[in-house]
Amino acid sequence: MVERITDIPRLKEIARQVRLDIIESTFAAGSGHPGGSMSATEIVVALYYREMNYRPEEPKWTDRDRFLLSKGHACPVLYSVLARAGFFPQEELMRFRKLGSFLQGHTDMLKTPGVDVSAGSLGMGLSFGNGVAMAGRIDGKNYRVYVMLGDGEVQEGEIWEAAMTSVHYKLDNLCAILDYNGLQIDGFNKDVKNIEPICDKWRAFGWNVEEIDGHDFRQIFDALDKARAARGAPTIIVAHTTKGRGVSFMENVAAFHGRCLKPEEMEIARRELQKK
Repeated sequence: MVERITDIPRLKEIARQVRLDIIESTFAAGSGHPGGSMSATEIVVALYYREMNYRPEEPKWTDRDRFLLSKGHACPVLYSVLARAGFFPQEELMRFRKLGSFLQGHTDMLKTPGVDVSAGSLGMGLSFGNGVAMAGRIDGKNYRVYVMLGDGEVQEGEIWEAAMTSVHYKLDNLCAILDYNGLQIDGFNKDVKNIEPICDKWRAFGWNVEEIDGHDFRQIFDALDKARAARGAPTIIVAHTTKGRGVSFMENVAAFHGRCLKPEEMEIARRELQKK
């Protein structure tokens, strides 16, 4: 088991280090998706350092909680947290997207220790999560399933088919988390395909809805506690976040959805994150 951390200043420091890992690993690869990885950082850190049960030395432990990164292109944040949690050496992060590395550009549960869903096409993660949650119930397991969705991803029809299924089967061991940073590869969600009123939509489908600041650890903790206590229906946490969070010139810029930093940008980004 890993150490449970509830000290918020310490978690903020871990999040800062994770953001450095994100920009360094994508820069070393010459490609990747840093923006949406940085928006999800506090949430993933909270899950692995405070919320979830797992064993880094036994990645396939049957009673572990599962984290399914449906927006699989944001894998740099997950890889950083997995490495820092002890699933594999941190040096592997610099081999991200390189030939022969098990850290691919989208998550692969057959290759990477600690990864519980193979991702690529968007929209599949919640359906997969339903299956994992139902399997846990059938097998008499007490594990929980956390599925992170992207806000552009919820434009996909399969998400809403899965949302109906989650409620139909009363999957209260399932918690979805929407990384709502407002941007997708083509620009602002509201301009590409508006998803509002997003909380009302999930409530209409029968979900418990918690709406939070996705960079505030205390709000993340409270929402996860409510999701764990809920009975008879799944919970979604709508987490308002900032794309590229932590580096001034990356914040709220769609271009950094799928572009690594240039050398001159890296120097600025490193200074900003090291200063924090």
